[in-house]
Amino acid sequence: MQNYEVLKEISDVIEVRKQAAAESSYVSQLMHKGEDAILKKVIEEAGEVLMASKDGDKLHIIKEVADVWFHSMVLLGYHGLRAEDVLMELQRRQNISGIDEKASRAK
Repeated sequence: MQNYEVLKEISDVIEVRKQAAAESSYVSQLMHKGEDAILKKVIEEAGEVLMASKDGDKLHIIKEVADVWFHSMVLLGYHGLRAEDVLMELQRRQNISGIDEKASRAK
């Protein structure tokens, strides 16, 4: 399986669980609690990435970044978006300098 396939599979699961009863899964619980609960988890996990980085524990960093990605994917699903949408944006940015890309956002 290609690595990007796991993102598609997780997006598929999130899409299904978005419609499920709140008590059926963690993702369903977050979706039913709403955007603020999801955003709170994204911020909480981002803080844990920061702490793992400061500790210098590479495995811990990987695990915490995985948590940020997962909760960001839940947020995408909440808005009817998928990981593939982000991948397409990253692909669009290929071969564009970071300086030029940032300047294009200001226009």
